Order: sequence, then C-alpha cells, then structure tokens
Amino acid sequence: MPDFAKELDASGLNCPLPILRAKKTLNGMESGQILRIIATDPGSVKDFDAFANQTGNELLESTEEGGKYVFFIKRK
Repeated sequence: MPDFAKELDASGLNCPLPILRAKKTLNGMESGQILRIIATDPGSVKDFDAFANQTGNELLESTEEGGKYVFFIKRK
C-alpha cells in the first residue's frame, strides 16, 4: 500500500460523484502526492481508470476489499 497524503471516502456515492470529489481533492494537492479513495460503486473501477487516462494523474493501485473499492491516485 502506497503512502498517501490524503484520503477521500466516497462510500455510498454513485457515479459521477466519486470522480468529481476526487478531482476537487486532487486539485488542492501538490504534484507527486497520493490520494487514497474508497468507493462502493462497482462502476468506479472503470471510471477511475478512465479518469487517470484523461487527466494524466497516475492510478497506482486499484483493489476491491469486501465490496469496497480502494484506489491510489498520484497527482501529476
């Protein structure tokens, strides 16, 4: 598990809210910092993959733990 600077709990939120919250949080972070995101929407796996490709932020890790999806995104 990467060291992370901030954590965003988007549990219970459906698309596109987890992405929008992550984008807002990442905008307030410095380049190279890592954001850990927790989501419960199964669609978020595909969404965060696309989000990383579109924004240039790096999706370091994507895992599923008992119905919760955990992502680590490195700010570009």
